[in-house]
Amino acid sequence: MENTLETITWNDFEKVELRVGTILEAADFPGARKPAYKVRVDFGEFGIKWSSAQITKHYTKEELIGKQIVGVINFPKKQIANFMSEFLVTGFADENGDIVLTAIDKQVPNGSKLI
Repeated sequence: MENTLETITWNDFEKVELRVGTILEAADFPGARKPAYKVRVDFGEFGIKWSSAQITKHYTKEELIGKQIVGVINFPKKQIANFMSEFLVTGFADENGDIVLTAIDKQVPNGSKLI
């Protein structure tokens, strides 16, 4: 079976604000349909933003603090249960469908753009 991918332009890619941020806080999110945390992330000059992340299988709240992640910060806010998500946490599904965070291996300034 052949996968066909839609081709995008460099201009299309540049519109997606994939930025690095540091997790400041992680809290349980009992209102979510699937197990999730609420995370508060510092994106430097772009401010501190909240999101919901279904990452409870691979991460404890405590180990998330200080971790740098990649988020899409230019989507519109989205209501999830009684919570407004301000950015999209990025990650990959493992063999069981559980999310592994997109992270970086060396620290960079918060707000840096993926290039």
